[in-house]
Amino acid sequence: MSIFSSIKDAIFGHKAEAATPPADAPAIPMADAAPAPTAAAAPVDVAASLGAMQGADDLNWRTSVVDLMKLVGIDASYENRKALAHELGNAGYEGSAEDNIQLQKQVMKALADNGGMVPAELLD
Repeated sequence: MSIFSSIKDAIFGHKAEAATPPADAPAIPMADAAPAPTAAAAPVDVAASLGAMQGADDLNWRTSVVDLMKLVGIDASYENRKALAHELGNAGYEGSAEDNIQLQKQVMKALADNGGMVPAELLD
């Protein structure tokens, strides 16, 4: 799983997919199976989701990619930040303060592009 996917799943909530039965298993109808969704899921309020996480008050996740990664339980090492930057199309990431600020904005934009409601102040 990519680092961005791990961040997105931590914020949006990741629902485990039902296990697919082996091809040779007999089909057994399940009476209590959930009905298929009829409408698209509501967008996730990214700031509210992050703000509700344990430790959010102690971390500067709004402007620090390191703190954001810590908040969602991902190792914020240089190697992981560099890999995240590459996932988001930033091949020139070197780990400077300016690079980290840019990476934070790229993560927030990617969250918005993937259906998250991100406040404008976190995108600029």
